[in-house]
Formats: sequence, structure tokens, C-alpha cells
Amino acid sequence: MGKSCRCDGNRNGDPDGNPEKKNGEDSMSRVALVTGGTRGIGAAISIALKNAGYKVAANFAGNEEKAKAFEAETGIPVFKWDVSNYQACVDGIAAVEAALGPVEVLVNNAGITRDAMFHKMTPDQWNEVINTNLTGLFNMTHPVWTGMRDRSFGRVINISSINGQKGQMGQANYSAAKAGDIGFTKALAQEGAAKGITVNAICPGYIGTEMVRAIPEKVLNERIIPQIPVGRLGEPDEIARCVVFLASDRSEERRVGKECLR
Repeated sequence: MGKSCRCDGNRNGDPDGNPEKKNGEDSMSRVALVTGGTRGIGAAISIALKNAGYKVAANFAGNEEKAKAFEAETGIPVFKWDVSNYQACVDGIAAVEAALGPVEVLVNNAGITRDAMFHKMTPDQWNEVINTNLTGLFNMTHPVWTGMRDRSFGRVINISSINGQKGQMGQANYSAAKAGDIGFTKALAQEGAAKGITVNAICPGYIGTEMVRAIPEKVLNERIIPQIPVGRLGEPDEIARCVVFLASDRSEERRVGKECLR
């Protein structure tokens, strides 16, 4: 991981970023929706947001057995749909809002890889990654955007990648999508600012998820970790702490918007 950020609490001084809204009479927890929220970085984000007091919904697309095990272990409700399908996102978000209330915090974390050297990459490999990792941001954010504008509050947090900034051999599709995430973030942050909506991107380096730890140890130790300034893989919890801060009221107080944290 490269640059670090201090992820501290909300304007009420809570170091855990407690999201309770003070309206003079009562308070209620904000609803947070995390895509790809049952495994890896997404699972860490879902758990951290729940621990900070949010009502969390975790989206997943694939492994139903693991998603249900995550739900049973954490008590976080899970909802299945494919973020590359706009109508599925509309319907899935409607189901979340019927169960928990309006989505006020959206974490666009879902992503896939279909790695190949460019001369061997197929159109399907290109399109699958672009449709999930880039178009998925539009598909998820567009249905909740009007509600955020109407309520004059919203948090959109996009999990991009360091490879969207520097590129990565064998990942032309992934790098292009993640770079597009950053452009999407910067443009939408300008649209949301006047309506109390912040839009931010986090660009992790190599994080110690199940997928990364499956890389052969020799490759990790000789080719990947030596390029990391701190000399180790990042941890999912480190990304999750940044998300909790960006979701909090404190992030607006600090004038956070469209920054790429990595």
C-alpha cells in the first residue's frame, strides 16, 4: 500500500465513526449497502460498518453457500444480484430499502478479474470486467442518487485500485475499469457536493485477501511484496477503517470528496 489516511470518527467525536443522526428528538442508524460485501475486502467493510452502528446490507453475486454462512455468522442480511445488470440493481436496491430503509451509504466494492495478456484477451474477458467493475458503479449509484439528493445526504465510496492509477501488465481490462472508476468518482463528487453527497474512491494496493494469498508464495515474496513500501500486504480491515471514516459525517466536515486514498 502507498499513501495512508487517518480514518477517525464523526463530528460528535466518536473514534469509531458512529453514524447516529442527531435530529433533536431521536436518532436512527443510517443504511449502508456494500456490493461484493460477503467476502474479502467487502466482508471486512460490511462488518466494520455494522460495528460502527450502521444498518448494513451485503450484496453478493456468486457463492450462495458462503454468503449464507456470512449472514449467519455476522447477522448482516445478504441480497443476491449481479451489479452488471441495471434492472437487477434497481430490483435489488428496492428489496434492501424495503427491508432496512433508504440507502444513504453506498460502497461499490464488487469486482472481478479476467486476466490475460492483451494479445490473448477475448472480447468477453474485456466486457465482463468493464461491465462489472465500471458499469456496475453506474448501475448501483444511479438508482440511489435521486433519493440522496432529495434527502440532502449521501455517501458513495468506490473501491478502485492502485492498478487504475499505474496500470498492470496482463490487466488492461481491469486497469481500464478501475481508472474509469476514478474518473466517475471525480465527476460525480462535483455533482453531489451542493446536495450534501460526498463521492470518494479508495485505491488499494495488494491486500491480503483469499484471492491474493492464493498467488504462489514465490511470486508474492519476490515480485509483489518488494514493491510495497511498507514491505507487507495490506489488510482488509485497513481499507474498512477508511470506508467507515468516509461514510461518517466527519468526512464532510473535513471537506472530503473525490479523493483517491491508496
